[in-house]
Amino acid sequence: MHGGVWRHAFVTMRGINRTRSETISEHLNTPLAGHCDVFVCGGGPAGIAAAVSAAREGARVTLVEAHGCLGGVWTSGCLSWLIDHENKTGLMAEIKERLMRIGGMATSSAYDCECMKLVLDEMAAEAGVRVLLHSHVVAARIDSHIGMRAGAQGRLTHAIVESRSGRQAWSANVFIDASGDGDLAARAGCRFEIGHPETGETQPMSLMALVTGVNAGAIGEYHDTRDPRKQEAAKHALRAHLEAHGHSPSYASPTLFHIRNDLFALMATHQYGRSALDAGDLTQATIGARAELHAIIAALRHSGGAWAGVQLVATAAQIGVREARRIRGLYTVTAADIAGGRRHDDAICDVTFCVDIHSTSPAKGKSYHNGNIQVRPYQIPLRAAIAADVDGLMLAGRCISGDFFAHASYRVTGNAVQMGESVGRAAALASSLNLLPHKIPGGLSIMSVPSSS
Repeated sequence: MHGGVWRHAFVTMRGINRTRSETISEHLNTPLAGHCDVFVCGGGPAGIAAAVSAAREGARVTLVEAHGCLGGVWTSGCLSWLIDHENKTGLMAEIKERLMRIGGMATSSAYDCECMKLVLDEMAAEAGVRVLLHSHVVAARIDSHIGMRAGAQGRLTHAIVESRSGRQAWSANVFIDASGDGDLAARAGCRFEIGHPETGETQPMSLMALVTGVNAGAIGEYHDTRDPRKQEAAKHALRAHLEAHGHSPSYASPTLFHIRNDLFALMATHQYGRSALDAGDLTQATIGARAELHAIIAALRHSGGAWAGVQLVATAAQIGVREARRIRGLYTVTAADIAGGRRHDDAICDVTFCVDIHSTSPAKGKSYHNGNIQVRPYQIPLRAAIAADVDGLMLAGRCISGDFFAHASYRVTGNAVQMGESVGRAAALASSLNLLPHKIPGGLSIMSVPSSS
């Protein structure tokens, strides 16, 4: 259809007293908003890195982000703490240097969320990335006549976006799903896995908070994260203090991250049994976690002493999701890979982080464990970032192809940035050579800086 993308959709409607689902048929004529070389779904750590990297390689890039700022869990999620970043160069190192330059990074890992927003905005603008905030990818168009690879159902040609501008379609040479939840890939019909292989349970969500009104020195025993030997002791001390004053936190290892002066980030909630793919679950998880954070601050303030003036500055606009879809790729990173320190010729990321499985059920404990897997530094291959079921689609961040245990290691933000940077570079290369991602010639250096180990 000239000038538009035709789509036939079914919308499920659930009434108050209905015992079965009903559907209505929609015939939609969606206007084309534009074309780009690389289209990125999601502006979190993986997405912004992918977009900036591709744009710096000369690609015309459009980035679509659901929230009102770039950074995802870094910013709207108020994470305030970088993880598995120390061994990363490239964009991860640049982001830290820019934060330090404007006073937005007080320690080696803690950062100011507002400064992070500014840094990411500037990097995107300088690279020439077209950013669309407050926009959601809601559908995808597949052309089944141009998919030539065995096993692929066709080529992804359009991403359908809804925003205050209405419903629009974007075409691109290469698409990158950096949504975290694998939204674009799922809408394109890609297969995926979710949850523990035996139970299907997923790791709990956590809502971050920013707090102030306390003297860092006076509460040092509850937040000393500079010395790894004291980290667990600090968490245990904070939990014991809360329990002694009437509140047992849903997360048994509540953590205070010292940002600067009297500003802290607090991670102290677990929302169990909630799906990141269900709006009702996300809503209830957010509301429940927010209520608990207020209860925690009230308990701390009631305890008096150094906590007498503690105040809740903000709860995050976006609840922290640890896992959702793991999209099927051309390679699947496994527990054996991470335990064996597997390396690849087409590496896109060097991972050093442990297996970090937050308890999937409070009946099994309310903290975290490593699944009895000791990680040796390993690499993620480009093949794990190329969708198996649809041509023209790449993946970056925690939605890449991996099993439950490997995902619990590579899912953190420092790895997301390096994956995004490498995938963005590969996408720009594929676009410039008029190739599908799986046709990128072997032997090319894609990772920001090859591992020296």
